[in-house]
Amino acid sequence: MKINILAGALALACAGCPPAHQPESQAPKNNAMGTWQLVAKTTYIGDTVKHDKIEGTRTIKIINDTHFAFLTHEAPIPGDTAKTAPVFVAGGGSYTLRDSIYTEVLEYCNFREWENHEFTFTLKVKGDSLIQSGEEKVEAANINQTIVEKYLRVKP
Repeated sequence: MKINILAGALALACAGCPPAHQPESQAPKNNAMGTWQLVAKTTYIGDTVKHDKIEGTRTIKIINDTHFAFLTHEAPIPGDTAKTAPVFVAGGGSYTLRDSIYTEVLEYCNFREWENHEFTFTLKVKGDSLIQSGEEKVEAANINQTIVEKYLRVKP
């Protein structure tokens, strides 16, 4: 009888304890993971506000569970015979995301002076929109600016 009472009390006590390992299906979901297309960018440099034109380029950002990458190239222009040098910008590295604080460590970039820098942003995901805002400071490139980028999720 004492064993049954003890076993029942132990089972009841364990029911209130959190599991030692949370199954993946119950782990918090990272809503930032996926492929995103840049649709708007604003840059603030001191008192200057610049709305970057993105019509002539296409930028995507890919975020998986540990790394990010971004790729930019010019959009094809129908009838363009000038054959100007192509625009291509790429970079990537690791990141951390805690609540809405998103920190990138840029490990690879075709603008080498940007490599090995850490950038901290605020990240907001709402539905199929992602807004990334924060500071970019790279002394070697004379960069000290605040950016706000808006992305839309790319559907598979």
